Amino acid sequence: MLELYQAESCPHSADVRQKLTDLGVSYVIHNPRRPGHEGGDVCNDWVHEAMIDLGGDDAIPFLVDTDRETSLYESGDIIDYLEEHYE
Repeated sequence: MLELYQAESCPHSADVRQKLTDLGVSYVIHNPRRPGHEGGDVCNDWVHEAMIDLGGDDAIPFLVDTDRETSLYESGDIIDYLEEHYE
């Protein structure tokens, strides 16, 4: 399963969402921050804490691939990973 921690207003998150859509891959989306507040207000403490526990950083986008036990930050790295494993 793919899980994407992101913010709707983040252009880097949008790039990852577009790649997932282009590939036709199903994924779960988590929004730890309020739209329009990238790097700002946490809107879901549980999701925010889970993201930090999984990856160690408070940064988005953050992709978790539970099937491959892989997690990645940085939209470019995430897109490269998706193309390599899901294209």
